[in-house]
Amino acid sequence: MATVNFSVPEEIKEAFNRAFAKKNKSAIIADLMAKAVEEEKSRKRQSKAIDRLLLRRATKNAVSDAEIRAAREELRR
Repeated sequence: MATVNFSVPEEIKEAFNRAFAKKNKSAIIADLMAKAVEEEKSRKRQSKAIDRLLLRRATKNAVSDAEIRAAREELRR
């Protein structure tokens, strides 16, 4: 198992210690770090997906309101 050393504001450290008194703080920190990694991966996937959608949108022709209404009417039949 690896050891990490981070500096945090004293008030955060104290609040953490109060909130998680008598608990395995190393396990809590490891869980929080794992969640942060997954959130960052998700954020990057979302960002890439948005970029792909914007790129696709830039290469497509605009559709008028009338064309959208006509397509909706056609699908309702």
